[in-house]
Amino acid sequence: MSAVCRDQTTGFGETTVAASALTGIKVLDLSHHIAGPYCAKLLADLGADVVKVERPDTGDPARRMAPFYHDVEDHEHSLLFLYLNTGKRSITLDLKSERGREIVRRLAAESDLVVENFSPRVMPSLGLGYEELRSLNRRLVMVSISNFGQTGPYRDYKATEIVEYALGGLMYLMGSNGKEPLKHALHQAQFKAGINAAGAALIALYGARMNGRGRHVDLSIQECVASSLRDTTSVYTYMGAIRWRQPDHPGDIPRSPLQTRDGYAVPIIYGSLPWETIADFLDSDELNDPRFSTPEARAENAEELDEIVRAAFRSHGKWDLFHAAHRRRGFIYGVIQSPEEVVRNPQFQARRYFVEIDHPLVGKMSYPGAPFLMSGTPWRARSPAPALGQHNREIICDRLVYPDTEPAPLNSEGAP
Repeated sequence: MSAVCRDQTTGFGETTVAASALTGIKVLDLSHHIAGPYCAKLLADLGADVVKVERPDTGDPARRMAPFYHDVEDHEHSLLFLYLNTGKRSITLDLKSERGREIVRRLAAESDLVVENFSPRVMPSLGLGYEELRSLNRRLVMVSISNFGQTGPYRDYKATEIVEYALGGLMYLMGSNGKEPLKHALHQAQFKAGINAAGAALIALYGARMNGRGRHVDLSIQECVASSLRDTTSVYTYMGAIRWRQPDHPGDIPRSPLQTRDGYAVPIIYGSLPWETIADFLDSDELNDPRFSTPEARAENAEELDEIVRAAFRSHGKWDLFHAAHRRRGFIYGVIQSPEEVVRNPQFQARRYFVEIDHPLVGKMSYPGAPFLMSGTPWRARSPAPALGQHNREIICDRLVYPDTEPAPLNSEGAP
């Protein structure tokens, strides 16, 4: 066997599992970064056979995204990549070469689903657009994830996470009244798009099974963000009202996080509760003062009230308040957990949400587990994220049957 058909790394053993919900579904993952890989990961963890196509040498750009395991900046150590690509097999192809495109066509011809998140012009320009691939496989479903969708005046515009938040309209609502808008940390728009894409893929796959015809799913990350606005756009549409950011409520319990003795709490104590109930909950005699007995009095003495309330919270532990709120009062109440507290949270542990996956290079690590629970065909993390080009021989040389007598389909870097 020619050396060019060897897997680029070995030792990434996979475990066999019982039939899962998507056993038998073949997915060709042409995506990169976050949204597309997360979509394909969700399908892989539910049992789909996912083949991930990466660039030669460098692979998915997510391999170079921090944080890295023990700060080793290596394409096999990106913690984000390791999470987003569990259960997949990796091959490397140069889609700018005719041989690379031919391998993609052959894989698409035997796949149920293709996931891609290139700019809208890229796949058609490569001769790999939906119509071209569908001519090889009538039942094929293609999910195309892009910043603004496959059509419209913005279709070719570039964007980042914060741009999607801003143009989706959600950022306008985030933060405090009178201050600049904010966005959530990390890559929430990308993950939201990945979830939506996975759901759309399953619906389209169901349709293909029912009527024998595939579909092209056009998913806009901007629209995924806008869908989170819920009643905000409806209020504007029907009433012309504009929902503002978190308003200040002089004379009320602050609704933003409050510091406690050992962290921060998120109290949601509404004005409909008797004031003495709130004072009793916080164990504060000062709050029972006549200066705070009515809404009007509290508004008049708002500055002093705010100082007393904050001091009362600082005198308690956050978990003492949390359990007292739920067990004794029935309040809606939360605490802000550190990463360590999240992993050790008894609710997560009781439901076995976090799972350990053993990776040959970084060892056992804890990952978020099933996004939902199903009986009969449970979610399982079947294998760690693959090494770059790990399955070149298995997929290209063996599955697609390129014999030694033919020109080698891969060069020494594993790319056509």
